[in-house]
Amino acid sequence: LLGLALALASLLPAAGARRSQDLHCGACRALVDELEWEIAQVDPRKTIQMGSFRINPDGSQSVVEVPYARSEAHLTELLERVCEKMKEYGEKLDPATQRKSYVRVISHDGTKMDLSGVKFD
Repeated sequence: LLGLALALASLLPAAGARRSQDLHCGACRALVDELEWEIAQVDPRKTIQMGSFRINPDGSQSVVEVPYARSEAHLTELLERVCEKMKEYGEKLDPATQRKSYVRVISHDGTKMDLSGVKFD
């Protein structure tokens, strides 16, 4: 009986750690999905000037145009707003695997979503 109790006690922290890891990984996946969606909304032809704004001895400047969608300026703007977007997610428990994940509770285009089993925390 003591051996069985020790075996169960050793499994409990692992199960708790697994659930915690599922939520951490789920949060990262939700964050990346949100950023990828926002990046996809930008016109691919839109560019931004990057580079040094110093004037060279000949009077020219070393300025380069880069795509705006994945530029440092655009990604910084997205990361400043991403916390507000994460309020549009809820926690869902998969009934088959008993693993938790984050799912969107408000769609990007306003269509209704299936919120059965979603926990708002």
